[in-house]
Formats: sequence, C-alpha cells, structure tokens
Amino acid sequence: MTDIAENRAFTFNWFAPSRFALLLALLVVASFPQVISGAQTFIARDYGFFAYPLAYFQKQCFWHGQIPLWDPYNNCGIPFLAQWNTMPLYPPSLIYLLLPLTWSLSFFCLLHLWFGGVGMYFLARRWTANDFAAAFAGTAFSFSGMTLNLLMWPSHTATWSWMPWVVLAVETAWREGGRRMAIAAIAGAFQMLAGGPEIIFFTWLVLLALWIEQIATNEFPRRAFWRFPVIVALVAMMAAAQLLPFLDLTAHSQRQAGYADLRWSMPGHGWANFLVPMAFGGVRGEGIFFQNGQAWTSSYYLGIATLWLALLAIWKCRNRRVWLLTAVAMVGVICALGENTPIFPAVRKLVPQLSFITYPVKYLLLVTFVAPLLAAFSLARLREQKREIGIVGAVLLILMAAIIIWVSRSSFPNVNAHAALLNGFSRLAFLVLTGIVFLCLARDTDGRILKLAPLALICVAWLDVLSHEPVQNPTVQPGVYKPNLAREQLAMNPQPELGGPRAMVSPKAFLQFIQLALSSPEKNYLAKRLGYCADCNLLDGAPKVDGFFSLAPHENDSLISMIYGATNDFPRLDDFMGVSQITAPDEIYHWLPRTTFLPLVTAGQKPTVMSDWNALTLMKDPKFDGSKMVFLGQEDTPFVTITNGALAQVLSSKFGLQNVKIEVDAPVPSVVVVAQTYYHDWHSSVDGRDVPLLRANYAFQAVQVPQGRHEVVLRYIDQAFEVGVAISIIAWIVCLWAGLRRPHR
Repeated sequence: MTDIAENRAFTFNWFAPSRFALLLALLVVASFPQVISGAQTFIARDYGFFAYPLAYFQKQCFWHGQIPLWDPYNNCGIPFLAQWNTMPLYPPSLIYLLLPLTWSLSFFCLLHLWFGGVGMYFLARRWTANDFAAAFAGTAFSFSGMTLNLLMWPSHTATWSWMPWVVLAVETAWREGGRRMAIAAIAGAFQMLAGGPEIIFFTWLVLLALWIEQIATNEFPRRAFWRFPVIVALVAMMAAAQLLPFLDLTAHSQRQAGYADLRWSMPGHGWANFLVPMAFGGVRGEGIFFQNGQAWTSSYYLGIATLWLALLAIWKCRNRRVWLLTAVAMVGVICALGENTPIFPAVRKLVPQLSFITYPVKYLLLVTFVAPLLAAFSLARLREQKREIGIVGAVLLILMAAIIIWVSRSSFPNVNAHAALLNGFSRLAFLVLTGIVFLCLARDTDGRILKLAPLALICVAWLDVLSHEPVQNPTVQPGVYKPNLAREQLAMNPQPELGGPRAMVSPKAFLQFIQLALSSPEKNYLAKRLGYCADCNLLDGAPKVDGFFSLAPHENDSLISMIYGATNDFPRLDDFMGVSQITAPDEIYHWLPRTTFLPLVTAGQKPTVMSDWNALTLMKDPKFDGSKMVFLGQEDTPFVTITNGALAQVLSSKFGLQNVKIEVDAPVPSVVVVAQTYYHDWHSSVDGRDVPLLRANYAFQAVQVPQGRHEVVLRYIDQAFEVGVAISIIAWIVCLWAGLRRPHR
C-alpha cells in the first residue's frame, strides 16, 4: 500500500481518468483541428480509394433499408459484408451512417484514436497502479507512427482502439469471473465486428500468452481455468454473423492455405527507423515519407521517450509481466523481418494459416502495443533508476549519432540523405529535451516548476511523434468526395450503370495508377478518381470490371489477374463482360467508348463443358464470341442436357443490389448467361422452381431454361450470414442478461 501511495503521489494528482481523457482529447484536437472542424477531410492512400467509397456504398444501402451483402459495382460483383473490414455490422458505424460522411468518417477515426488511448490508460493503470505512468502509456499508444498510419483504415483504427480494452476486460474476467465475463465478451465482440483480422489475432495472441503465464504462476485459482475458453467461445458466437460469412468467403477465395505475400518486410537496417524515422527512405507521392521497399506503413516510430523507457524496463524491471511483454515484442520484431531471416518463412511452413497475414511488417503492431506498457512500468519507478536511465540515454545518443554517420556515407538508392540528416538532428534535440525532463522527474525534491515535468513529458512525447515525419495523413477539402463528380465531368456515352454496361480500367492504366504519385494529395486523388481507380467508382454508382478488395472468389481473382497481368487487351472478353468504356491510351482519366459490348444477360449460346484452364485460354482467343458460345465447368456436367445453341431471346432484365430478374423466350431448351461473378451464395430459380446455378466462362453465371417463356430469378442468399445472425442473437441476449442481472450475495 505504501508503494502505491507513493506512486500516486508522484503523479501530483493531475492524471485522474477524467482529466487524462480531457487531456488526450485536447491533444487529438490539436493534432487534427481542420478535420474536427469539418473544414478538411482525410484522403491519403487507402482512406480515399478504399475506406471512403466503401463507407459511401454502405451508407447508400443503409438508407435504402438493405444489408450490404453484395457489391455489384466492382469485380463484376463481389461479396461485401463477408470482407469483414467493411464494418457493416459494427455498431459505432452508425456515426458515419447517420451523419454527413465527409466529416463523420474522419471523426469516427479520431474518436477511436482517443478511445484507444483511454483504454491503454486504464490497462497500464491497473498493471502499474500509477496514474502518471498510465497517462503516458495512453498518449504513447494513441500517438505513434504505426497508430497514425492506421488512420487511413477506419476498420483497423477501430480494431486497434479496442485492443487494450479487450486485454483489460478479458484478464479481469478470468481472474474475477461473474458479470465481468459478460463485459469481456461484449468488448471482444465489438473488436471482432470492427474487422481488422490481424489486429484481432494479435490481441488474442497476447491474451493467450498472458493466460498461460498466469496459469503457470498460479496467479488465479485453477478452478477458474475454464473462464478464458468460455469468453473466447462467447466472443465467437456474438460475432458469428460476421465471422461465418468471412470464413466462408476465405475458404472460396484466392487466399488458400499456402498463400503468401512476404513483400514489405522490415529490412535488416529497419531498426534504425526506431531512432531516426526518416533514415533510408524518401518522400513519395502525396508528400508522405516511406522507407525503401516499404509501402504498407509510412512509419513505425515509437517516439524517443517511449523507446527509452521501454528499453529501461527490459533491462531493469524484474517483473514477470515485463518479461512476457518483452518476449511478445521480440516475436513481433523477428516476424516483421519476414524473408530477411530464415525464421519467419520456416514458421509459416509449420503453420500455413499464418499465410493469411500478408506483409510481415504488420507484426510490428505487437511492438507498438507492448512498448507503451513497458514504458509505464519504467515510469512508475523512475526515481529508483536514476543512473540506469542516464546509461540508456547515452546508448541511444551513440546509436543515433552512428545512424546519422551511416546515412551520410551510405549509397542506398532513392534515399534523401539531406532530409534524413535533418531528421536525425531533430530527433537528437528531442532526445536531449526528453533527458532534461527525465532528470527533473527523477529528482527527489518537488519544486513548483518540477511539478510541471509530468505534463511536459507527455507534451514532448506527443510533439516528437507528431513532427517525426512529413504529415502522415494529409487532408483536403471535402469536395473531392462529391457523388457523381466523375459522371458529370466525363459525360460518358453510354454511361456505366447497374445492370447495364461497365467501365474498364485498361491494364496499362492499372499500372499507371500504381506508379502515379502526384505531390498534391488533392490532384493525385482527383486524377485517379476520374479514372475510377480502386473503388472510387462507388462514389458514382458506376460498375466496372476490377476493384480493390482483400478477398475475392477464387475464379474471379484468377480472371482479373489474367486480364491485368497481360500486356495486351482481350477485346472479345471485354465484349462479354459488357465493357462500354475503356481507358484511353493517352490519359488515365480519359475514356473511349466501345460499341461491340454485349448486354450483361444473353441467351442461346452453345454450351461446352471443359476444364478451367481451357476455358481461360479460349476466352483470350480473338475468335471467342460470348453471344454464341459458353464454357461450363466440368462439375456442371450432370445439370446440362443441351448441346446446341438456339435463337433464344432475353426480353428484359432488371438488376438489383442482390437480385436479378430476367424474362427469356426460348424456342428450345437453352442456356441463359449472366456476366456477373459466380459465387456459391447466388441461387437461381425458373418460374419459382429452384434450379442449379451453373458456372459459366470460368467465373460467371448461367442457368438452363426449358422451352417457352420463363422468368429467371437470381438471388443472393448468404446462408452463413443467416445462421450467424441466429447464433449472434442468442449469444448477445445471454451476455446482456448476464451482464445486467444483479449478482447473488
């Protein structure tokens, strides 16, 4: 009790929960005043090309009373809810569904930035019993290079913000039981519904390690062993409505076991960027700095103070929890190196499921989570480590000086040595300033000026991270997201529309989008938006051939990869897919009309059953004619009874977001072909009678109809979602009842 009292006295009673929450809110507002006010909005990278268009599509569905199960505008149709990172079932998504999107989506991200810091505060406060240490940990968690990088993904930011809350709630639950278990399950379910799979995996990895450590050391009764597995089961059940469709899509997607993408690993010299964040890299498009060979995160800088204190904790804190956090950090660093060491590739061979986590640098999220907690342990006992903190500071000073010399003499390509040197000297200044604050904090006497040292340390740490690179999240005027902006400026004829013709980004333009990186974020975005880059077409309601999603049905992904992996175009395949507009050869935002495109629904083709490889090969052939021939998968042989073509007519077709209605007149039994992505959740009927949905032309849909005039209906029915909803409703009712009921005395 004496140690706790002294630790609390050391905080000068400045950092009680309500005061810290207010302080952190002020820091968030000071960091992004133009976003909070609504004068500007985020735009860079995936925020503008992925997150905002998907939120816009989700909002359109919401106000039309539809659950966004399917996106008919991208990839010739693709599952939407099952992607998971689209957040259709995450309750706080109502923030941007109900409020003006240009402001509310950015506010949603910043609100979670604050929420995560408050969660880390309470976690560190429980573990250190020190309000000041907890306040520093909360600030360091919200303001680090990696955390600020996550702002471009609202789903990742939301998932990340729940990580400290889930660790705190679940650990408390397995130790205390009772209604705490319901609270932990609810917190875990909220994180699960937010939809950042890697961060969720890291959260439960940390909890598993913590649980095993506490079992081994008898920190809670063995009879309570069952609590953690029960919480895991409850979380899975409460999020089943999202998890089951995701697992179903994953099983039918391009990310099969063994799928691996080791790009963007942390290089061997990447440790230098923890100290000099702009070493070995340069400012790329939109004015954002990137390490050479890295494109997933613009930074993983922790801040000088956080790194300093974390290293001190690793060295001096004799605490099992510190040792566990250190082990987690080491695992994160080793895995982040990816292919640069033999360890991680070997682990992936042993555990193929890890291949679903692309880009090994993501494992540094473990370090970003652990470092503020390690720093809190050091800060809580800073006055006991006066000499050691000076030694760690001296080591950091020597390392930073060595990095500066290294950069000045290096011959790495694409490295802005001048900017890196300036960055190194500025970090040296923050190192000295941090050291002065540490010296004030470590003094035994408490003068009036010294009482400002805790607040000074938090402000210095915040300013260090905020200034460690050029802006990570540039902002622009909200007008760039105006709906139908491209339609109005391009005036395509005919216009791409749902159920009608599609636009197609040419393979050449697709590569240009990757390479184009204008220094002005606004010009960069507008140029690419007019070319329907990534998912920007959703803002205009314009269907197109490709899209930008994490998961796609396997056949669809293979087809798109074939199209955009070739140097030449396949005009007859484009005709079949209904392409009426294709990127012009001169500029990526100019379009050329095509007059030979087919309607999305055709009938009467001659069916031929063949292997997938042969179908893909023949569809590239200039002789391929989608109006006269259709290639069916070998698995459909039992359902096809016709061998010849016919003069069948499609009288009408009407496409909805999740259904298609077709009227067809066939003089003899015929095949009706729909140029929409084949996925097993689509079901077909003829005149109200269920019939098999055939896989046509490798990745599309077809239905056999009998002679005569018939109504063909295609409906998207996600049975995994329906089962998941039933499970989730039961689990939520149980947890809410358990959490709200009065405990027995």
